[in-house]
Amino acid sequence: MRRALLAAFAVTIAMPACAADIEANKKIVVDFYDKALNQKDFEAAARYFGPRYIQHNPNVPNGPDGLKGLVTLLKEKFPNSRSEIKRVIAEGDLVMLHVHAVREPGQRGTAIVDIFRVEDGKIVEHWDVIQPVPEKAANENTMF
Repeated sequence: MRRALLAAFAVTIAMPACAADIEANKKIVVDFYDKALNQKDFEAAARYFGPRYIQHNPNVPNGPDGLKGLVTLLKEKFPNSRSEIKRVIAEGDLVMLHVHAVREPGQRGTAIVDIFRVEDGKIVEHWDVIQPVPEKAANENTMF
């Protein structure tokens, strides 16, 4: 009986994404990020959104309009802004970016960790953590 239950349970567990899916998800997120934040091209980035887009940043509305507002702000007020992806890490349907974002050349900028969930080749969910790069650190390591 116990083996039958374990076998039934094992069948219901989702199979982990294969390496090809993970690599495809990474490519989707990196391309989306570059189009939205570096090229400041909302229309090109918007093609990566799924049928819903859940936003977990409490300062940004759900749906594509939140990103549209950010892209518009960057185009108008910070046309020279740049977001350099330092690391891309993926597992299953999640892709994490470690980013150094600078709004104006010469500024220290911010360290950002963005996490995206990809479903059927589309971005459907986003979380982020943002921290200013300090002038002085308590250690000799960099944030990147």
